[in-house]
Amino acid sequence: MKQKNYMLIVVGLVFLGMGFYLLKGINLSNSFLQVLPYVFIGLGCGIFGHGAGELIRQKAISKDLELKNRLEIEENDERNIAIANRAKSKAYDIMTFVFGALMISFALMNVDLPALLLLVFAYLFVEGSAVYYTQKYHKEM
Repeated sequence: MKQKNYMLIVVGLVFLGMGFYLLKGINLSNSFLQVLPYVFIGLGCGIFGHGAGELIRQKAISKDLELKNRLEIEENDERNIAIANRAKSKAYDIMTFVFGALMISFALMNVDLPALLLLVFAYLFVEGSAVYYTQKYHKEM
């Protein structure tokens, strides 16, 4: 597990390096390519932070066995899992309306069509996956 975290840290640093290199080293003329360095920097920061956080968490837990057992019990507790699932469900319900309102407001503000279409496709992907999993879970239960 530690090797996975080290690998995530290295991959994050590589993405960060690529992003900064593209930002400072190469003149990108295409409007799409101008965004690419920032995407690499964002991905690098996220991946690096996840790997480093997990590594620090593992080192902190490995020193205290009682804390490790308590965290395992809390993570696998049915009540906590039900609370987390219910919170995700409410957040999804709110997100559906917020993204819908955001798309309408972007359309009324005459935002560039590619940006608006990306938002619409992301919204439809989330809604489509909700329909897919609803059907899948109805068949299982």
